[in-house]
Amino acid sequence: MIDTKLSLRAKEIISKIIYITIATSSKDGQPWNSPVSAYHDNNYNFYWASWRENQHSKNIRENPNIFIVIYDSTAPEGTGEGVYIKAKAYEIHDQSEIEKALKYRSTKKKNSREAKEFMGDYPRRIYKAVPEKFWINGDGDINGNFIDVRFEVNLVL
Repeated sequence: MIDTKLSLRAKEIISKIIYITIATSSKDGQPWNSPVSAYHDNNYNFYWASWRENQHSKNIRENPNIFIVIYDSTAPEGTGEGVYIKAKAYEIHDQSEIEKALKYRSTKKKNSREAKEFMGDYPRRIYKAVPEKFWINGDGDINGNFIDVRFEVNLVL
């Protein structure tokens, strides 16, 4: 059973943190983590701009399965909360889809960009992560020993 309070808390975390950490892996299974400044739409699809030759960008072209973690790294030990997301990611090629993604970006960033700056000979691209599953962390206990547990949440209510 999915807890509505936890779902609302996950939404709050996502709305206040502008950086996400994307875990990718290459075709041969080599892991890679990358923090990126990201923005999201109403369905919690995440968008970011990256250089096509960054390792995570190459990995996404080879393997679209990614994992995202969103957390406040400044929280004191034992108080941090995070959102965990299993997703599929891809590079956006369609100009109208890039323009739509950039509208979400403009709500977080002061400088606006044009879609053409993420196409053709330009070095950066817009990437999109489509979530498959969400979790939020919580506290657990096994025989008096603290454990970190995950609770599945539904963000598209």
